[in-house]
Amino acid sequence: MIVPYSHLLVLAGILFLMGVFCAVTRRNLIMILLGLEIMLNAAAIVFVGGALRWGHLEGQVIAIFILAIAAAEVSIGLALIVCAYRRMGTVDPGAYN
Repeated sequence: MIVPYSHLLVLAGILFLMGVFCAVTRRNLIMILLGLEIMLNAAAIVFVGGALRWGHLEGQVIAIFILAIAAAEVSIGLALIVCAYRRMGTVDPGAYN
C-alpha cells in the first residue's frame, strides 16, 4: 500500500469532523444531510483502508453497503425535505416543532 494506514485514519478523522461540524452548525436541512453524507464517506474510507491493510475483502464489502445506504438516505431525505418545504415554506430546522 502506497499511502500509510495512519494517513488514511487522519484523513477519515478530518472528514468525519467536517461532517459533524456541518451537521451541527448549519441551519439548513440540506446542509445537515450533506454533513451526514460526509460522515458516511469517512467511515467508508476507514473500512477500505483497513481492508487493504489486512488483506481482507470484508472492509470493501461493508464500504459498498455504506455507499448503498448513503444513496438510499439521500433519496429519502431529499423527498422528506421537499415535502417539509411544501408544507412549511422553509428548510430551517428551527421552524419545525
